[in-house]
Amino acid sequence: MIDFPTEYEDVEQKYPEVARAHHHLAGLCHAAGPLDEKTRRLIKLAAAIGSGLKGAVKSHTRRALKISISADELRHTAVLTATTIGFPAMVSALRWIEEVLLEKEAGEL
Repeated sequence: MIDFPTEYEDVEQKYPEVARAHHHLAGLCHAAGPLDEKTRRLIKLAAAIGSGLKGAVKSHTRRALKISISADELRHTAVLTATTIGFPAMVSALRWIEEVLLEKEAGEL
């Protein structure tokens, strides 16, 4: 099961056709090129970090963990964004990633 933010799930319930179209487009985008799943997942995480989207960062972190991307790889992805999005934004993203890692350690994932 994919872990989406509650707000996203609310939109899915209110606009199911739009949500289905979005999921279809996401699948097409993932299949459109030669990048492997790990690389695609880290790029999606970096995009969420760059956009400052806490829910998306947490969701993409959870998805990455499900395919065995390591905590250090997740942290490094965040650190790489510092010179593009700024140090404070990178620190926030690291905090969001750490929150998910703590959930995993606590067995909540």
